[in-house]
Amino acid sequence: MKIFQPFVFLIISLSLISASINSSANETITVKTISMNLARDIANESINICRKNGYQISAVVVDRNGLLQVALRDDLAPRFTLQLAEEKANSVILSGLKSGDLRKNRGDIRPELNHMNGIIILRGALPIEIAGSRIGAIGVSGAPGGDKDELCAQKALDYFSERMEFAE
Repeated sequence: MKIFQPFVFLIISLSLISASINSSANETITVKTISMNLARDIANESINICRKNGYQISAVVVDRNGLLQVALRDDLAPRFTLQLAEEKANSVILSGLKSGDLRKNRGDIRPELNHMNGIIILRGALPIEIAGSRIGAIGVSGAPGGDKDELCAQKALDYFSERMEFAE
């Protein structure tokens, strides 16, 4: 019986250590979010693309939590385009969908969502994803129609798709 006592003690000790390691392993999580450099480049490219089409726009990139990362306004874009672009991007963070898809799919609650601070349900914002994880969103405002805003944002994301594909 004395031979088994140290063995039982060892088994119990190892079980407790294993349990404490497992429980502490779940105490933190690792997340990815957009870098300032990538956010700046995507916003700048959106402006360049819209400018080539004759549109003066603002482009805003928010991180995965809806916090402002980059806000750029083209020289002649109205100041309110900054606010609209940010609020469009925030609607993507809220829903995980393109802002136009949220507008189309949730017409039943659109009026209520438009009363939330920092969110507007208009077309012109897209999620920014790396390896299946949403790391942020871009919102564009100022072109004559949300479809044109969205197209500028999409072309900018396409332009950086290889860079994002190989990002860690």
